[in-house]
Amino acid sequence: MSGAAPRAAAARALSAVRFDGRSLKSALPALRDRLDDSRDRALCEAIAMQGCRFLPRYEAILEHLLERPLPVSARAVHGLLLAGLAQLERLGLPAYAAIGATAEAARTLGQPRLVGLVNAVLRRFERERDAIEQALAADDRYRHAHPPWLLDALRTAWPDDWPAIVAANNDEAPLWLRVNRRRIDPLDYHSRLREAGIAFELDPELPAALRLPESRPVTSLPGWEHGWVSVQDGSAQACTDLLGARAGERVLDACAAPGGKAAALLEAVDLELLALDRDPARLRRVEQTLTRVGVHAATQCADAADVSAWWDGRPFDRILLDAPCTATGVIRRQPDIRWHRRPADVAALAAEQRRLLDAMWPLLRPGGRLVYATCSVLPDENARQIDAFLARHRDAVAVDPGARFGRRTGAGRQRLPGDRGMDGFFYAVLDKPD
Repeated sequence: MSGAAPRAAAARALSAVRFDGRSLKSALPALRDRLDDSRDRALCEAIAMQGCRFLPRYEAILEHLLERPLPVSARAVHGLLLAGLAQLERLGLPAYAAIGATAEAARTLGQPRLVGLVNAVLRRFERERDAIEQALAADDRYRHAHPPWLLDALRTAWPDDWPAIVAANNDEAPLWLRVNRRRIDPLDYHSRLREAGIAFELDPELPAALRLPESRPVTSLPGWEHGWVSVQDGSAQACTDLLGARAGERVLDACAAPGGKAAALLEAVDLELLALDRDPARLRRVEQTLTRVGVHAATQCADAADVSAWWDGRPFDRILLDAPCTATGVIRRQPDIRWHRRPADVAALAAEQRRLLDAMWPLLRPGGRLVYATCSVLPDENARQIDAFLARHRDAVAVDPGARFGRRTGAGRQRLPGDRGMDGFFYAVLDKPD
């Protein structure tokens, strides 16, 4: 049946997220790109993204509809059921077409005996939507598409704002761009977009930023191949402004992958910049990012906290520590985060953040500045982390980043997902007096 192939590809991607611990970003591209037709590729991506975004909700529905879990050998068919629910609930495809093509995709997945099961489960969902709504009304997974532990954490941290955070997480993010001012004037690039018929919006506080209401392939953007523009959320672009780096200064980007912040710093001013990352593959991405936009930095594969393994003894004027975190502020871009994260991850990542902060501080010269940032919305990684750091390091002075960086939380500022169309982000500015 026409349409079975993109649904089977989406099912494999969803199964990889659900059962194999893969991110959608790593699982989907190879499966999608095997499809010959551009419409099939677009359909595959839309199904996989919506299925992943609402995965906790759809798992609750399947628990209600299935008498028993499918066997391990049929995990791809479980993914196919998730794909079917995404089509019926989120994409609004005609039921007769979505159900028929999705059921037929079980053959493509090598499970012809389960064609009837897929058909029956999806048809039952269509018939019994109201009853399912009533039966699962008290299930937070169904109502909010978030795991209970994360929903509890958001309610505790943001008692007045958690519904807006959840709604933003369940929505699609706009496409933010950063114009490379070394290669083209932002006003000239605006003209190029208008000529191409691409709608965009500006942010008054981010002169190099553009926001496109709808996502699109980056290769279709004017000058992408020439490094005129890069994809970077407004929250991340604002992060580099806080560093206040001046020409000629020695700067450390301690956890640099994929390289967007290092590129933004170097597009704005000439610096002696060292970009570190402990993952060789991710460090190659940093190098590719810098090469594409035409800037240069020294790169080194190292654990930033293992100072003796990489530091040459020369202090830094500025240090950017965009620390590893739960990424709970970017769930709308990476919806599998809500599925893969566990409560224990918060404490483990907070310990890693503390290790990095304590290791970086001695490398900063007197009169220098360290900017600590995360794309998390959880206080243990953000305000509480910085409060504890200030208690340990009496020579550190916290500087208020200002209201444009979100609401005041402890010594820093927190932007919540969706604020001004941006991702959730925490910022703290730490100065070391002369």
